[in-house]
Amino acid sequence: MKIAVIGLGKLGTPLAVVLASKGHHVIGVDRNPAVVAQINERRSPVEEPQVSERLAMAGDRLRATTSFQEAIDGSEIAFVIVPTPSGADGVFSNRFVLDAVEHIGAALRNSKSYYVVNITSTVMPGSTGGEILRALERSSGRVVGENLGLTYNPEFIALGSVVRDLLKPDMLLIGESDVAAGDALLATYAMTLDNDPPVQRMNWVNAEIAKIAVNTYVTTKISYANMIAEICDRLPGADVDAVTSALGRDSRIGPKYLKGALGYGGPCFPRDNVALAALARGLGLTADVAVATDTVNRRQSQRVVDIVHRLKPSGAVAVLGMAYKPDTPVVEESQGVDIARKLADLGYKVLIHDPLALTSAATILGDAVEQRAGIAEAIADAEIVVVATPAPEILGVSPELYARQGRRKVVIDCWRGLPPAIADVADVMLLGKGPQA
Repeated sequence: MKIAVIGLGKLGTPLAVVLASKGHHVIGVDRNPAVVAQINERRSPVEEPQVSERLAMAGDRLRATTSFQEAIDGSEIAFVIVPTPSGADGVFSNRFVLDAVEHIGAALRNSKSYYVVNITSTVMPGSTGGEILRALERSSGRVVGENLGLTYNPEFIALGSVVRDLLKPDMLLIGESDVAAGDALLATYAMTLDNDPPVQRMNWVNAEIAKIAVNTYVTTKISYANMIAEICDRLPGADVDAVTSALGRDSRIGPKYLKGALGYGGPCFPRDNVALAALARGLGLTADVAVATDTVNRRQSQRVVDIVHRLKPSGAVAVLGMAYKPDTPVVEESQGVDIARKLADLGYKVLIHDPLALTSAATILGDAVEQRAGIAEAIADAEIVVVATPAPEILGVSPELYARQGRRKVVIDCWRGLPPAIADVADVMLLGKGPQA
């Protein structure tokens, strides 16, 4: 199929290269000429596993432009995947979506061919059938459901595994204006996916609610596991892994996202709980579970800071892991960054290290911390080491790096993933495990 991808950011670029690598002819649109040039020169503008490889596979089936008219003239369906930033009230803003939709509509005015506009960005419930629909019909001079389709089809993907998640989704969620629009979208996926996921087709508002509901349900499981981990911290002999393993065996619960450790972060999960609570407030309701989930999540970094503070170190504290998760340079809502900031605010000398996100974290934390480009240096210079991200580069280091002459180092392993042999040369504290009886 001929596809336009509107927005070539952290998610748009992977989407464009995946579609093109699977045989579609794709035109990407971005307002940044530098991004457009990088795509056309076969250089990825984003750091994400497998994107560069897929970009090479795409060949001449992928090109980029700053022109909406060029992209819409050369396509049958447009995927709109632009930011929807949260406002101070937690509500997602549609301003970038509306801008894209208005440009798409203007480009469609001189065409009579059937066209589908697919909103991939996460939006607040009521958006697609409200201001997005109005903007598209007004700018295009068309009526949705006649010679124009409008779908809402958010992706369930995570940074660090975007390509994999695009190719093998757990499900396809489609909110559609009409059957023809949904069928056109499914035809796109039929020659793209590496699996055969279940398809959930519904109206726009139900799909919009479902997208936020899925993410907030997942974060509820994370916070529930962390609540259990907090309890296990203080009970002699308690082990959160033993408890959550039993929980996950129950078919009503399942094992995914039941790792009691640190809180969730990134550009999606934290804001979705806030958005669901804001949606409920706007309807005169309260989303108590979403609020509680967010409350539990926000105290996880303080839990680690309190442990360090009780130890009263006179030397430096190294925080290993600045990205919000492994395999990404993204530090948005990162637990590691928050731990480092809070420790620095208490007056401790803080060293930071990350295999991918060191520069981004240093930009946020500034002179309050010291960077260590090498993990060996970060560990060697510290009295206490906090393992904040379970990246393989952090968990896989030699135990000898933790050896220290005189008083032993203290290592706070938030994810319980370090080699057991480290306990031979350092005092290891495992988050979620109580004092041994």
